[in-house]
Amino acid sequence: MLVIFKRKREATSFAAIVTELEGAVAARDGDRTGPAFTAMMHGVQSASDAECRLAGPRLAALLPAFPPTGPRPMLAMAAGFCVERGADPVACAEPILGGVRQDLLDALEFARRWTATGAAEDELPEPDEKIIDDALTTRLGGDAYEATRLALAWCSIEEWQPPALAVLCRSAEVRRRHASAILPACRDLAALERHDLKCLAYALAVLEEPLVVLHRPTGTGFEIRIGGIGDNFQLHTLLAHVLVGGGHVPGTAPSAESVRLATDPEPAQGRTRTVATGAFELLAPNGERIWNEGLPDDIPVVEGRRLLVLDEPMYQRSWNADRFFPHLPGSAELTRVLTADETRTWFAHTSPGNEIRRPS
Repeated sequence: MLVIFKRKREATSFAAIVTELEGAVAARDGDRTGPAFTAMMHGVQSASDAECRLAGPRLAALLPAFPPTGPRPMLAMAAGFCVERGADPVACAEPILGGVRQDLLDALEFARRWTATGAAEDELPEPDEKIIDDALTTRLGGDAYEATRLALAWCSIEEWQPPALAVLCRSAEVRRRHASAILPACRDLAALERHDLKCLAYALAVLEEPLVVLHRPTGTGFEIRIGGIGDNFQLHTLLAHVLVGGGHVPGTAPSAESVRLATDPEPAQGRTRTVATGAFELLAPNGERIWNEGLPDDIPVVEGRRLLVLDEPMYQRSWNADRFFPHLPGSAELTRVLTADETRTWFAHTSPGNEIRRPS
């Protein structure tokens, strides 16, 4: 009984902390908000799973009301932590990913202004708040608040990755709703080579759609629906499982353990030493290689469908079979075998085999 009452008091206490933060933000009372925010950040670390499930959407809902120059990434991390503990990712996603998108756009605007007003030899700065100085407004233009907002976005964008991954890796619905609107800005900012946004970019690019897959050695074609696949290592394993393991094409099927690591709904627990071996050469329709280190999103779209060509491997490849996103299980389902006529039509969109096969 004592344990039960203790848990009840703790739940009420954390709920009260969140309520106080909500009230302070609604009242725009800075004197209340600071202490309430600090109490929340400390409280969420010791909150139970049940408390986190209830608190996550409430914390996420506060994000739009927090000033851009305030600790929004930290608030997002608290909401993301609650998602990791069981809060509904769909309920938390829009405010978190809305903040991600806005800060990506603000960071890009910072880069544009910094470059436009600097000397030709100036480089973009590292994302360090030391750049926020008295000369910032002159450098960026606009007023001091706007310059500070843009600079803080430049400095803090990587802090948004953990909460973004928390919602993206736990819900296909979240990815369908939000990913395409954020991915271009993420890739544009990553291309400036001042931020490590690989995990965010990969999560935003996860596909939930059918592929047309042509196996050149046998002249056969397949429609395979994929989902939750973090990189082409995982895709390669699952294509081999479906096609070789399913008896549709010759070759050596992947081990049961490598397939389990790619598809297990339970989150991966640490790194393993399981090795997967390549069964194919993955190629674009024009014969260029689709790298295992890349993404299914690299597969070109032809006639409204992504079209992948499989050929005999040029040499034996192997890799660690652990998946890129531990909390995101992959899937690949053979939806149908293409007819001979359909297969010939799709092969007509590809380069001849002797052009595709080229040394690495």
